[in-house]
Amino acid sequence: LFAGVSMLATTVGLYLTPFCKTAVLLITMVSVFGVSFGILDTGANVLILALWGDKGAPHMQALHFSFALGAFLAPLLAKLAWGTAASAANHTEPDFHSLMLNRSSEATSDPLFAVPDDMNLLWAYASIGTYASVVSVLLLALFCKKCSRQQKSTASAQRSQRAKYHKALLCLLFLFFFFYVGAEVTYGSYIFSFATTHVGMEESEAAGLNSIFWGTFAGCRGLAIFFAACLQPGTMIVLSNVGSLVSSLFLVLFDKNKLCLWIASSVYGASMATTFPSGVSWIEQYTSISGKSAAFFVIGGTLGEMAIPAIIGILQGKYPDLPIVLYTCFVSAIFTAVLFPIMYKLVHL
Repeated sequence: LFAGVSMLATTVGLYLTPFCKTAVLLITMVSVFGVSFGILDTGANVLILALWGDKGAPHMQALHFSFALGAFLAPLLAKLAWGTAASAANHTEPDFHSLMLNRSSEATSDPLFAVPDDMNLLWAYASIGTYASVVSVLLLALFCKKCSRQQKSTASAQRSQRAKYHKALLCLLFLFFFFYVGAEVTYGSYIFSFATTHVGMEESEAAGLNSIFWGTFAGCRGLAIFFAACLQPGTMIVLSNVGSLVSSLFLVLFDKNKLCLWIASSVYGASMATTFPSGVSWIEQYTSISGKSAAFFVIGGTLGEMAIPAIIGILQGKYPDLPIVLYTCFVSAIFTAVLFPIMYKLVHL
């Protein structure tokens, strides 16, 4: 029910966003997205754990693969939909500034909603909104359909036991996801700007670097669906931590070497791919995960997603000659590599 309603709210937000003519309305729509995504992110993880329990590792990987695939494809589809209009809007020209100043002086008479000047923008949002509406209908249909699976999952959840240090594990997982998600979003968000300003890459090269990071990220999440059937979640976390630590170390040591940047970025994306779904599957093996528990460590990830890129953006602006982005990824890899053995020790005490 929560997942269906959240997708329905996302649908409304997507349809209305292109028509927003004031910052307040746009902020409201973006806030709706944030709340909806938070509900869907938490609810989907809990739902998979409730349906498949400790046998759900491949399903968990499939869920997060869909996120990675969307993150990789959505910018490409948006670029195709917007065409040259989007790229032209990114360049600042004197005439454009004077036009915006004139518009700002008449802001009081502007309507709250209006048809956008660029119809490609409207169709891009409308198409994705239609897709979200179909998903919401399917989820609500599943909720309305009565079946015994929910009763079975409830009984299974009741049979599971809490670990001795349940709360401590959740707090450590909170920190683990804080650093992991923060590093993932930081690198994916700033690698383009870092490559152009710090390394001196052309924009087309930097865009390719960004694509190879998200491409290997999505590809390895797809492969992880099959690996999860034969590898334990703990093993996959260790492999991911080692790969992230080694690749981020090479990025720091050879921060201006273009070849190293290409190779290490692809390895870093591949290494980061399975960490989150493997972490959820791993913790479920040792302690019961309710909706509140899942919400707690998902909040850790979203706080990292919000705070770390914001702080790094400020620091990188103050110290443009230092690879602050790469330092952050390396330090985060150290934290996750240290936190997981501590959690592993706690579950076996």
